[in-house]
Amino acid sequence: MAADQATPENAEASSSKRSIYEASTQYRHWRFSPEDLAHTRASLNTAAVSLIRDAFEADEARRPYLFQFPEEVEATAMTYLKRFYLKNTVMDWHPKNVMLTALFLATKTTNHPISVATYTSRIPKTQPSDVLDLEFLVAQSLGFDFAVWHAHRALWGSALDVQVLPDITSAEVRRVHQIALNYVHASRLTDAEFIYTPAQIALASLSMVSAPLAEIWARRTYADKADLLLAVLEPIKTMISTHGQAPDVEAVRNVDRRLKLCKNPEKVVGSRAYMKKQEEAEQRASEKRKRKAAAARKAMEEGDPFGSELAGDVGIEDDDDDD
Repeated sequence: MAADQATPENAEASSSKRSIYEASTQYRHWRFSPEDLAHTRASLNTAAVSLIRDAFEADEARRPYLFQFPEEVEATAMTYLKRFYLKNTVMDWHPKNVMLTALFLATKTTNHPISVATYTSRIPKTQPSDVLDLEFLVAQSLGFDFAVWHAHRALWGSALDVQVLPDITSAEVRRVHQIALNYVHASRLTDAEFIYTPAQIALASLSMVSAPLAEIWARRTYADKADLLLAVLEPIKTMISTHGQAPDVEAVRNVDRRLKLCKNPEKVVGSRAYMKKQEEAEQRASEKRKRKAAAARKAMEEGDPFGSELAGDVGIEDDDDDD
């Protein structure tokens, strides 16, 4: 579903740096066609609705302060949050909680660490456990792919290239770059990074400020293959213009109220569904421990305290305690 299925329209003109991006986990695991992206979300939502409906039948906004983190941290956290919900549903995990963990994780993976005590002390009604309890789940949902290739870095590289063009001043380059950067920011509110490359998003953002300048840069950089790259820009620009706005506060509140009504009761601490799920998990863990203990006793009785060889160990799956 990832990069190997990218559509021809999304192909970026080859360059010396392209092979590095294509070798990244972002290209291999987090690139989708629009159809695949919609299918992934629809399938996950359908499954979640079915499971939660059964759980309900059986069971009968805080805004964080984002400090003054560098753009790399904020951009990475937003990517983590969006990737998380390609593997999970908001009915299981509320975005407010996941957002705090994604941001904290991003401070570490981008080399801007902050202690969890300091982090939570500046967020009202938040304890370290609120962040740490979800950290492994978030990392696991990301497939432990922490590196992110960002469009704002590609845009900066384009701005450096544009400086050498004739008849353009440094002041004009700074002006164009700043406005284009706003479009890059807007692109983070869309699915662009799942469908297009960072360089394509950056060039589309530049084109939204100055289409002639973007075309000049593309033709100087990619020569006869520039047309292929330029053809991809229009759908990106449309996506940013159409979906690159943050929702209004009242819309967010409405979604929050709906999430409270349809939250999976198995995730609500203290509910009957939650208690039942915990009991089942403990029972499975207890049975697993018993099987391991029985296997160890058998090995001792047979005179082999180290157990059988791996190839003949039919109970090897019990070595994994993670459910």
